[in-house]
Amino acid sequence: MAQQTFTLSSEFIELHNLLKIMSVAASGGEAKNMVANGYVKVDGQMETRKTRKLYAGALVEVFGEEIRVLAAD
Repeated sequence: MAQQTFTLSSEFIELHNLLKIMSVAASGGEAKNMVANGYVKVDGQMETRKTRKLYAGALVEVFGEEIRVLAAD
């Protein structure tokens, strides 16, 4: 499983934006579809809320990739 990290620049990031920024999805619409169709897990639980706020420590899993959200420096 490929692992990546994302460092927050603010308090949180919305799930669909993270997928787009990390190039897991080619567009915001594709990211929203991935979430709505149940392809994304957050902290081990299937997540269907496109605008789920992700804070430091969150672990996102999608299509064999893991993205760990880190706190801003």
